[in-house]
Amino acid sequence: MENIFEMAKKPLEKASQVINLDGNTSKLLAQPERTLEVNIPVRMDDGRIEVFTGYRAQHSTVLGPAKGGIRFHQNVTMDEVKTLSFWMTFKCAILNLPYGGGKGGITVDPRQLSRCELESLSRGYIQRIAPIVGEYADIPAPDVNTDSRIMGWMMDEYSKLCGQNVPGVITGKPKTIGGSAGRGSATGRGVMLCTREAFKKLRMKLNDTTVAVQGFGNVGNFSAKLLYDQKAKIVALSDVNGAIYNEKGLNPYEVEKYVQLTGSLVGYPDAGELDNKSLLELPVTVLIPAALEGQITAANADRIKARIIAEGANGPTTPEADAILFKKGTMIIPDILANAGGVTVSYFEWVQNLYRYFWTEKEVHARMEEMMVDAFDKVYTTAQLHGTDLRVAAYIVALERLAEAMKLRGWV
Repeated sequence: MENIFEMAKKPLEKASQVINLDGNTSKLLAQPERTLEVNIPVRMDDGRIEVFTGYRAQHSTVLGPAKGGIRFHQNVTMDEVKTLSFWMTFKCAILNLPYGGGKGGITVDPRQLSRCELESLSRGYIQRIAPIVGEYADIPAPDVNTDSRIMGWMMDEYSKLCGQNVPGVITGKPKTIGGSAGRGSATGRGVMLCTREAFKKLRMKLNDTTVAVQGFGNVGNFSAKLLYDQKAKIVALSDVNGAIYNEKGLNPYEVEKYVQLTGSLVGYPDAGELDNKSLLELPVTVLIPAALEGQITAANADRIKARIIAEGANGPTTPEADAILFKKGTMIIPDILANAGGVTVSYFEWVQNLYRYFWTEKEVHARMEEMMVDAFDKVYTTAQLHGTDLRVAAYIVALERLAEAMKLRGWV
């Protein structure tokens, strides 16, 4: 199986060829500026000491400090973290944010930890990476299996190390300790906005459109609810335990209540059950893969029937699948555009923390919508200009900004 980091660079290579990018710029973007691997000892509730491995990668800081989430998952590796930081560089450049790409993670199954163990691990991780993070150096945020509570612990631990309150070191925090209004729904809202804009470009109507969402975590949950609010018909949803389907439509708000009560959407009344593989191949207008990477591959791309794929997750579609779907006429709204709402509102939170001045949720939504719509329009126009798919076009938009910054700073 191809290395995930090498696979992720393929769209960069295509975009570089389209715009004849300077070779020196390509070389600088082909590898992260810095990676850090740490070992984090945690005293477990039974007195044992367990040592967990953590990572942080800073891909590029040419546009500003590194920015990117921290994930807790048993399959986290350095290659995965490097790849995610690479994608963050381009995501921030597309949205014209003053950030570079960063990402972090710990190899752990957080479901196996108690609350105290989880807090000790979170604080231990930030202690270990403290030398390379900070409000003007690298600003982490939540990702897979991390949330505002964990971000609060990390911000508190970093502040203790500094001897003063430093809210801007972490985004995605609870509102009471410096978080931004609108941050929780931001990534899903970005998916909805990009999907809405795609329908406008294709002169299609969003109301009564059928949608299948793989993954009912934060991104999938809000994507489904916000598209439902736009009158789209949500026909399928899934989580790690399985998927549910109802061709007449599901109310994601009611499904959310059921999940809160039972811990899973499996068994939801008035819906049939199917597996995640089958969900991807349903005859729907919009497919939102919002779980983990590598879900749509050469093995199943021919069976994907969706007209539009909005990538809520990072890297859900392989390059081989991209080529197959492009030939079929499927529009893929790439991850580095579709799920950029999260980092956009993280940027807003950071700015608010630095100024100690906070915006209303209405202001956050309005500013985010303006930036997401503008970014989608630039990417779509670029795709039309060069005759490429939206993924390559997104990389072109980002590369033009990154290349200009490198030249102006004298890096190339």
